[in-house]
Amino acid sequence: MAINIQLPTFDRSQARYQQDFLEDKFTSFKNTVNNPNIGFFNIINDESLVTECQEIYQQHKKRVKCFVQIGIGGSSLGPEMLTSAINNSGVQFLYINNIDPDELFEQLASITNIHETLFYFVSKSGGTAETMASFAIITNWLKDQGITQKELPSYYVFGTDPTKSDMLNLGRELGISCISVPTNVGGRFSVLTPVGFLPAIFAGQDLTSLLAGAKETRESILNNKLEENSLFLLASYLDELKSQGVNQTIFMPYSSKLRNLSFWFVQLWAESLGKKYSLDQKEVNQGLTPIPAYGATDQHSQMQLFMEGPYDKVFFMLEVENFQHDYSLENCFGTPSLVKLSHYTLAQLMKAEFQGTLTALTEAKRPFVHFKMNKNCEHNLGALILFFESLTALMGHYLNIDPFDQPGVEAGKKYAFEWLARKR
Repeated sequence: MAINIQLPTFDRSQARYQQDFLEDKFTSFKNTVNNPNIGFFNIINDESLVTECQEIYQQHKKRVKCFVQIGIGGSSLGPEMLTSAINNSGVQFLYINNIDPDELFEQLASITNIHETLFYFVSKSGGTAETMASFAIITNWLKDQGITQKELPSYYVFGTDPTKSDMLNLGRELGISCISVPTNVGGRFSVLTPVGFLPAIFAGQDLTSLLAGAKETRESILNNKLEENSLFLLASYLDELKSQGVNQTIFMPYSSKLRNLSFWFVQLWAESLGKKYSLDQKEVNQGLTPIPAYGATDQHSQMQLFMEGPYDKVFFMLEVENFQHDYSLENCFGTPSLVKLSHYTLAQLMKAEFQGTLTALTEAKRPFVHFKMNKNCEHNLGALILFFESLTALMGHYLNIDPFDQPGVEAGKKYAFEWLARKR
């Protein structure tokens, strides 16, 4: 697999590491990912989804210098993670992913040339309140600047369910291009679909490489030598830690370019694993709380709590071995701190801080898993994405919950509309 995963030592005599136990989880996992209603694991084979996005790109590539994606949750977090990690095109990206009117005002004001802008509205259901509210506002904003309804197909693209969706119907009515958000892929698992593909293409990414990394991970996961399978061993390790009271997961890449990977992981982990009821309908209030962080910045903030606070956290530490750029720290000053640094490069300093943190975590007896990618590229990013999606699905089996629903989210939506109805 493209990503090297270094697990800590553990007692392999425990039942959760035994072949029979792992084989049972392996069978359950394969049944899950081969369920036609759960598509994230196999959707990476559907080349038609890439073709749809490439066709849209060809229509708009000559004029687009600003790409605005409008969505919420998985319709925004995954795409923003992709384009902040790798942008080789110089296109500006804006993500309208909340309904704060002050922020929306500033975002629209930052668009300097409407005629060089493409708006990509994403909602699988086609009725997401926040997304449709933004659609109404942006359409009125464009109208104020002379863009008529007939001209909207030149500025808008919809990403939605390909068979049944209010947005699909609206797109057909207005002549707006619609690309598919597969029915069997939930929003938080949808980054390796047109939800993420379209902005990735405009960012100059190689989708073939992105999907090749994901496919490499898939083949590694389906390796039935379970005593060597990182996914299943890691899931058992997390299950062991949970039995010891470790129920919080820190995701900490040492890369500013991968900072948004942490926020994508937070939604994936929290919305999938935080459940009130077990599969047999017992009230369990289950979950593993995710916490986003990134190095080296959070060594100067959250790390104090991480090192000396409660023993309830496990760390996913992500190292990038080779950066695309580097800077010498050589200088002519006599200040002791500058003299000390002058023999090194900035990348070496980052590596030293990462290794120092691992040593400190070890001394403090804080459990961690060391993930290593040789560089930040499409192939490795695709590998990471499918690995953590698969780990999330597998942890559902360990926790005996459904990782693919979100009833707690739906309750909030229901009560929001009830509140609005009382205001009419």
